[in-house]
Amino acid sequence: MTSATTSDTHREQNLRARWHATTAAAGAAPGLDPAPYADRLLTAWAEPQRRYHTTAHLADVLARIDVLAGEAQGEAAEDESDRTSVELAAWFHDAVYRPDRSENEERSAALAERALPELGIDGARTAEVARLVRLTITHDPAPGDTNGELLCDADLGVLAGTAQEYAAYAAAVRAEYGFVPDEAFRAGRAAVLRQLLALPRLFRTAYGAAHWEAPARANLAAELADLTEPTAQPRE
Repeated sequence: MTSATTSDTHREQNLRARWHATTAAAGAAPGLDPAPYADRLLTAWAEPQRRYHTTAHLADVLARIDVLAGEAQGEAAEDESDRTSVELAAWFHDAVYRPDRSENEERSAALAERALPELGIDGARTAEVARLVRLTITHDPAPGDTNGELLCDADLGVLAGTAQEYAAYAAAVRAEYGFVPDEAFRAGRAAVLRQLLALPRLFRTAYGAAHWEAPARANLAAELADLTEPTAQPRE
C-alpha cells in the first residue's frame, strides 16, 4: 500500500467516525445505521470529475470548523447544536458537484433535505443544514448569522494557504474545468476572483478575520494578476 493510499484510507476512516458522531449529536434515530449514508456521501465526494472538491476538501473544511468553533457564538461559549448543524452542512455542501452545472448547491441542499429526515433528524435542523448549504452559493452570510459565518469561513479558508498550498488549490480548480478552453477559463476565473476581492470581508469570524483575511487577499490578487497579465508580444 502506497503512502498516498494509506493517507486516503486514514482520512476515510476518520471521516466515517466523524459522520457517526455528528449524526448522533444531531439526534439521528438510535435504531438507524448511519453508515450507508456515509458510504453514499463519500462515494459522491470521490467521483472522478473532482480534483479540488474531494474528500480531502471535506476533511479540510471539517478541520477548519474545529479551529473556528470557539468563534461560532462570537465571544460566547460554543453552542454544540450550532456546530452540529454546521458540520452536517459541510458534509452536504459539495455532495453534488458537476463543474459543468450551475445548480450544484441547490441539488446538494435537496439531498440533505431528503437524507437527514430518513436518519430521524428533526425538521428544524434539516432546514438549517439546507439553508447553510445554499449559503455557499454566495459565501455572504448576513450579520449575526454565526452558523453561516462558521461554514463560509471554513470553506474559504483554503484561500489563506501558503503560496505553495494556494498554487496546488488553483491547479486543482483548473483541472476540474479541464474541458473549458484556456481563454474562457481565465476570463471566468478572473470574474470569480474579482467578486471575492470585492467583498468587504472574506472572513466573518474573529479568527478568520485576524489570521486568514490578509493572506487570502494577497493570494487572490496574485492569481488575478497572473490570469490577466497581457501576453508578451514578440519583438519585431
